[in-house]
Amino acid sequence: MYDYIIGTVTELKNNSVVLENNGIGYLINVPNPYVFDEEKEYKIYVYQQVKEDENSLFGFKTKAEKELFLKLINVKGLGCKMALPIIATGSIEGIMDAIERENILYLKKFPKIGEKLARQIVLDLKGKLEFIGVGISDDEDEKENELRDVLLGLGYKDKEIKNAIKNVDKESSIESQVKEALKLLLK
Repeated sequence: MYDYIIGTVTELKNNSVVLENNGIGYLINVPNPYVFDEEKEYKIYVYQQVKEDENSLFGFKTKAEKELFLKLINVKGLGCKMALPIIATGSIEGIMDAIERENILYLKKFPKIGEKLARQIVLDLKGKLEFIGVGISDDEDEKENELRDVLLGLGYKDKEIKNAIKNVDKESSIESQVKEALKLLLK
């Protein structure tokens, strides 16, 4: 499984890009290929889908887009090819807000999403999107996810962790952040 690939975009297609890395051109399906420029280097976060007759890469410019995509494809009846246009046509914050507020009309505006599937998305994802790292850098995102995983492993609840992480110094080491978060959680 790949997490990301760093390379040069050599070609833009209708719904994909070709990313060259060490002489290999990876065809990566993306929500919007026109956010990339040809002959520029990018770090593209990827998800590899392996089927009996197909091996595909789906790529995203940000880690938050990839995280939301992974949540969406876990919804019953929603596959990769249906989740990609949702990421392409809506803002991450807008999609998350629509799910949390149960805004079925907003979700039905996406291609191939009807009433039944929109309700399934809300049912499966409401309350499960709060840790998608929107608007923070990759390093901070990775640190925050690592801190969250440590605290979850210690048996704390998502809501408690979220409140503690807000008050932790983001610039300190992960060890310091864990100590600080534990102090806050034990109050």
